[in-house]
Amino acid sequence: MCMLFVTSIFIIINIIIIVYLLITCLFTSPSLKCEQRRCCWSPVDERHIPWCFFSIHHGYTAESQEQPNPYGKSHTPFNQRMPSPSLFGEDIQELSFQAEMQTNNRLRFKVITDTQRFEVPHEHVKSVKSNPSSPVSDTVEITHDPFALIVRRKENKKVLFDTRQTSLVFADQYLQLTATLPSSNIYGLGEHVHRHYRHDVNWRTWPIFTRDAFPNGGMDNLYGHYPFFMCMDEGNAANGKAFGVFLMNSNAMEVTLQPAPAITYRAIGGIFDFYIFFGDTPEQVVQEFLELIGRPVIPPYWSLGFQISRWDYGSLAEVKKVVERNRATGLPYEIQYTDIDYMENKMDFTYDKVKFSELPQFAEYLHEKGQKYILILDPAIATRKREGNAAYESYDRGTAQGAWVYESDGTSPLLGEVWPGETVFPDYTSENCIQWWVDEYVRFSKEIKHDALWIDMNEVANFKKGSTKGCQANNLNYPPYTPKILDGVMYSKTLCMDAKQAWGSHYDVHSLYGYSMVLATEKALQQVFGENRTLMLTRSSFPGVGKYSGHWLGDNAANWNDIKWAIPGMLEFGLFGIPYIGADICGFFDNSSEELCRRWMQVGAFYPFSRNHNAQGYEDQDPAFYGPDSLLVKSAKHYLIIRYTLLPYLYTLFYKAHTTGETVVRPVMHEFYTDPNTLTIDRQFLWGKHLLITPVLDPGVTKLTAYIPDALWYNYETMEQLTIRKTSVQMDLPGDTMGLHIRGGAILPTQRPDVTTTYSRRHPMGLIVALDDNNQAAGELFWDDGDSRGTVACLITGFVHPSRFLCFACLLDSNKTLRQSVVLRIATTIQSNYFIVPTLHHTQVLFLRNLNLTLGETYLVEWKVLPEDYHRFDCYPENNADEAKCTARGCIWKVSVTSEIARVPWCFYPEDYGYRVTTIRETMAGITLDISRNKKYRSSAYPGSPNIDTLRVEVYYHSSDMLQFKIWDPATERYEVPVPLSVPDAPETDENKRLYKVVVTNNPFGIQVIRKSTGTKIWDSSVPGFTFSDLFIQISTKLSSEFVYGFGETEHPTYKHDLNFHTWGMFSKDQPPGYKMNCYGVHPFYMGLENTADAHGVLLLNSNAMDVTFQPTPALTYRTLGGILDFYIVLGPTPEMVVQEYTALIGRPVLPAYWSLGFQLCRYGYANDSEIESLYKDMRKAGIPYDVQYADIDYMERQLNFVLSPKFQRLPALVDSMREEGMRFIFILDPAISGNETRSYPAFDRGIEADVFIKWPKNLSDDIVWGKVWPDFPNVTVDESLDWETQIYRSYTAFPDFFRERTAAWWLKEIKDFYENTTFDGLWIDMNEPASFVHGTVGGDCLGNELLEFPPYMPPLESKHMGLKHKTLCMNSEQILSNGKAVRHYDVHSLYGWSHSKPTYDALLNVTGKRGIVVTRSTYPSSGKWVGHWLGDNAASWDQLFKSIIDVSYSSLSLQTGADICGFFNPAEYEMCLRWMQLGAFYPYSRNHNGKGNPRQDPVSWDTTFANISRDVLNIRYTLLPYLYTLMFEAHTKGNTVIRPLLHEFVHDKVTWDIYKQFLWGPALLISPGARSVNAYVPNARWYDMHTAKDIGVRGQMVSMPTPLEHINLHIRGGYILPWQKPEISTFYSRKNPLGLIVALSDTGTAQGSLFWDDGEGISK
Repeated sequence: MCMLFVTSIFIIINIIIIVYLLITCLFTSPSLKCEQRRCCWSPVDERHIPWCFFSIHHGYTAESQEQPNPYGKSHTPFNQRMPSPSLFGEDIQELSFQAEMQTNNRLRFKVITDTQRFEVPHEHVKSVKSNPSSPVSDTVEITHDPFALIVRRKENKKVLFDTRQTSLVFADQYLQLTATLPSSNIYGLGEHVHRHYRHDVNWRTWPIFTRDAFPNGGMDNLYGHYPFFMCMDEGNAANGKAFGVFLMNSNAMEVTLQPAPAITYRAIGGIFDFYIFFGDTPEQVVQEFLELIGRPVIPPYWSLGFQISRWDYGSLAEVKKVVERNRATGLPYEIQYTDIDYMENKMDFTYDKVKFSELPQFAEYLHEKGQKYILILDPAIATRKREGNAAYESYDRGTAQGAWVYESDGTSPLLGEVWPGETVFPDYTSENCIQWWVDEYVRFSKEIKHDALWIDMNEVANFKKGSTKGCQANNLNYPPYTPKILDGVMYSKTLCMDAKQAWGSHYDVHSLYGYSMVLATEKALQQVFGENRTLMLTRSSFPGVGKYSGHWLGDNAANWNDIKWAIPGMLEFGLFGIPYIGADICGFFDNSSEELCRRWMQVGAFYPFSRNHNAQGYEDQDPAFYGPDSLLVKSAKHYLIIRYTLLPYLYTLFYKAHTTGETVVRPVMHEFYTDPNTLTIDRQFLWGKHLLITPVLDPGVTKLTAYIPDALWYNYETMEQLTIRKTSVQMDLPGDTMGLHIRGGAILPTQRPDVTTTYSRRHPMGLIVALDDNNQAAGELFWDDGDSRGTVACLITGFVHPSRFLCFACLLDSNKTLRQSVVLRIATTIQSNYFIVPTLHHTQVLFLRNLNLTLGETYLVEWKVLPEDYHRFDCYPENNADEAKCTARGCIWKVSVTSEIARVPWCFYPEDYGYRVTTIRETMAGITLDISRNKKYRSSAYPGSPNIDTLRVEVYYHSSDMLQFKIWDPATERYEVPVPLSVPDAPETDENKRLYKVVVTNNPFGIQVIRKSTGTKIWDSSVPGFTFSDLFIQISTKLSSEFVYGFGETEHPTYKHDLNFHTWGMFSKDQPPGYKMNCYGVHPFYMGLENTADAHGVLLLNSNAMDVTFQPTPALTYRTLGGILDFYIVLGPTPEMVVQEYTALIGRPVLPAYWSLGFQLCRYGYANDSEIESLYKDMRKAGIPYDVQYADIDYMERQLNFVLSPKFQRLPALVDSMREEGMRFIFILDPAISGNETRSYPAFDRGIEADVFIKWPKNLSDDIVWGKVWPDFPNVTVDESLDWETQIYRSYTAFPDFFRERTAAWWLKEIKDFYENTTFDGLWIDMNEPASFVHGTVGGDCLGNELLEFPPYMPPLESKHMGLKHKTLCMNSEQILSNGKAVRHYDVHSLYGWSHSKPTYDALLNVTGKRGIVVTRSTYPSSGKWVGHWLGDNAASWDQLFKSIIDVSYSSLSLQTGADICGFFNPAEYEMCLRWMQLGAFYPYSRNHNGKGNPRQDPVSWDTTFANISRDVLNIRYTLLPYLYTLMFEAHTKGNTVIRPLLHEFVHDKVTWDIYKQFLWGPALLISPGARSVNAYVPNARWYDMHTAKDIGVRGQMVSMPTPLEHINLHIRGGYILPWQKPEISTFYSRKNPLGLIVALSDTGTAQGSLFWDDGEGISK
């Protein structure tokens, strides 16, 4: 079977390759029979694949002898053209071929005729002498019949460019050549809008012909003409080698890319003049190309500043208004433009003397503040008179000099129409025109001072078709074949093709118009500015323009597509040799939203050409327009300051581009070319080698998945070292933030920024030194006066030695190092003008600032690491710390030298702050200590919370792998958590069996727990800051490594914690998932990985409100508001054993019913029982596996527990009928019980009778603590538009105290009564944090001690300013434990959901007699003994989809859980929901659930495709349910994880320590979810693709996995046997099918597995 499968695939692949090589022979109507052209006709099922294609009967034969020159080849001629019908007439019968190796890395070959044809008169194109070291035969091979060309890389004979697959066509006005390429990694060709940097080769045809058109994302030809592309040698870029191909041809053409991969050129004139550039890297290819066409100009330094422009300010007064308001914001702002509205009637070389009367003085006005002025000129010259009927002398002089483009008669100036009306068009290929243009510009520059020139409309643009007379019907204006250019007419929006220019017919030179204008303008600029550098900016371009000019990406629009597409555009112009490139920031057309403009200003701050520009008739969009205090201005200012700080680095990049051809804005793949993941990255880019820019390019996005290439990287904003590489990471990028990262190994020159470069260049220089993995770094700085042409300048090169010496030297053009040497040393006492930032792993980023360097000198810097900052423990964790507050606490105030980079506390504890040991007694079973507070320091930092001076410490050696230590007040009873734990009856007294030893330290007191096998300290609280007061307890510990996992419940951005001073609050709350938001449960447990790959776990058994702070020491600080400290540590030593030991302590997870592992559906908002019935029928009709249906609170009458709504009266009967067909049903129950009923409500009445509700302490009141939740008052009209806090229709509700046994009995009675009328199989309990819609109690006045509601210290909880009572009960409420002891809600609040769980589980088992499931929202350690959990009210977003993997992985430490598939809040998007269905099919708890008011999102609510894909992936789940059920059994009996992070199985592979977007089912099934293409890690084992049963053949590496819409990546690990069962529409039917086994053999040919099987729902005794 396997061989048959493989063979079938092989045949299909060969067919595809054949189809992909078809070259179209038929371009017009199919009515022109293909056979008439002697081509082949073969329709296929895809219309974009040619049906008519060339046969072998076309082309030429090469019959003449080769010339004997070893360095060049020529055939003169190819003999007769092979007999075949002509495609477009006038076929050339005889051709010549020439080839030469012009350099070691550049091949040129030409196909020409024996008659003169147009060739591009490029200034750099000339025959170069062959290099004797490179015979052309090393790279070029010719086949003779038919003629074809094969180009190979000489080193390895790799075929790069192969024309053998189809025939050469060469007619007078139609040239065609096709070549196959070695890979589909193709970049370049232009100018177009390419939505991605790497080309789509699926039969895409791109026209190339300069055109004034809108860059709107179509496939239209745009402003420039670039028949150049780069291609990687290998499909996976394994060796990084690349080559480039340039066709020097300016005629209209098109290129087609097809999947072979292959490229087809179709040009309608000229010759084939190809250059092929061989490179070992992509950068080298660009350098070789630019060596041919001319390396880029180095712009003046000031041109790298930020620039503002718009079309139609209306007046100079308005321009100045814009200037002044942007100056007032203080943002860096260098250049102001005026567009054509400054002109008199839009006529070149004039200005409007009414609206712009003071324009001659405007440049000086800007210069006074260090700013520059740039104006625009268009080529078209008006023929009319000026105002007052005055002569338009520029036109008159041009006419006299014969400067214009002529009609086909060669004597009549061609007339068109552009902005000023009727115009003529300068012929910049004519010397007469060039002289006229230079002269006019010199004249105008004397009248209007300015600093640089912007030239536009030079494609050339014409508002008439061809001319005011139209165009003649001839073969130039209407050629036999017209490429797929915009409008399909050659002269559309330009000149007639038969117009005459000095270089030839406009037909041949049209796309050179901009190029020729640039050459002429360069002469004019030199005449005006002399030895000073200036700037030229052109819209139309041709290869070689970058030698003189920059470019912008044209008339884009204010939309989110154009901000994205600008990046591929910039990257392409880097290839084309124009590094001074950018897009109009915020968009040219249309009004820009604030968010779009803000995000565009962020990314635009890193465009080489950074200009905000918009069009006539739209709102202003300069930054200050949005308000001086706007988020946009603040964000723009922040990133422009970074830009200006790094301008020395950017300037150096331009110098390198100018001298070597290196790119400035650089694709990630240019640096990381052997990493296949980088080949498609075009939403991120680099500045040179060292700065990675990750902008936000979509609306509403604050979380972004970005790729981190394979290097050491530092966050520019924080200088935190990233701990991952060569993988994707989710970045938290709020509205004012984008991603910036410095590559390790970089030395970046900096300068203190200012509002213009005029001022910033006066400031001292600096260096950022970011060390790489080898503690080395290198960098360069080019420095000159920034303005002059040809002055002697200095290129400073620098490097860092691992011994922490930094050397840098000035190298002059002679490459000689100057003699003088100076040594700078940074002492251990930090000088104010330097500071040092240590980062993780003891690597560092060094900042040198205020360096007054002298050119020509050599410098040496030595520094010393200062780790002290990271050993500070925060003494003032609240906000608004200052020195007075700090010292009042007896702490040290010291400004951190790293405070600009990290969150280092400035107020920190003295070394001896804490307690001292007074007595100690050790036994074989543990240690008992008494400790006393060091009274050297004040008694309490928190009023109302007195310190407890004497404490008792007990250390218990429970077992070989578990110990406990408690710290409490021996004099006064304090609250202790009433959660029973399972500890051994007898301690482990044999020291040799214990995996740990315990050391007690004194002054300050601390406990050290040491793993004996490695000596690693896994707990070390011998640090300052230990505090124990009534309402505030704090303890810190050093960690064994930075790899820490756990704590919750809250949304975490990664599975591994970020230790850069992050604080996480814990206090159960009705709070949807959000970053650093305390959510529904409390789990003060973490797992730590030690550097030795051993693992341990730590539980703090404390239920009071608390927080934990991580710091990069690495260390951890706990702060809790009450109780005692009761820690349990388990020693593992593997991650999986940690979980086993932890669940042995808190209780193993419940074994759920088999059916509960099936797919489940729910929504809040079912209108009635008919809607549920309809959904059920539709699901069954679609054949989608489906076991459980839910009813949310809408089934209740007025949201009253146990009362059925009239709209759901048929629901009991429906449930019964569904259950008869194998379905199961679950109802929701909330804890809150209405107390405002006008008639008897048994649940409340019996609750009052049994005294089950939470009340005030008797000394305050005997009343119930009333809240408000979902129940409505009776007999009121509900208005759901009202704010919840003012909704008068909400009933008063009472909260059952589930700690009490009487409450459990009452709860069982109510559930039993409900079950007798409405059958169910499971229960869902919600709102049990407990949640209330009022704060504390109705009216908001909590009785008793106000400090309990607003404690002296508030953890960073959501809405902490509202106190602990926010959205819950008063903290002074009283609850009664099962032993009769009264406790404050303040202490047990976070246990409410825990206390709710067991009574509900017991009731379910009692009334159903079967296992069932209970699903709860609020949890605490050991809840998993009775309940499962879902991740709460998430949102329908990609961000929450991926984060659910992290949270499910966290929950797997003690609970079986899942997220609401497709999201609860907000409408779901199609692909996101479908991908979530695929991911959710592998949650342990797989439920699709969404909220009221949102569209349905169940699988049958979309379309057939969605339903089918959902069915298919759920069939996989159901197939593997026996395996999943076995994993559940092993979790229940052994404590194994079900959802398993990769590090649990591959802990010795440290790559897995950071992976959180993949997970395992148990040890054997790898799930790698995602969309389109997933960059996934394949751990070091044999893996089989579950879909194909093939060994994938890779291990221990990242792999790019294609992931089409219907696919999720699933891999089975070799060495395992997985039980399976044929799926059905529910487990009721699938369990009737026989069981099977999937056997995946290991490398040794073995496999093992297990199966647990029972009736699926019985209650074990």
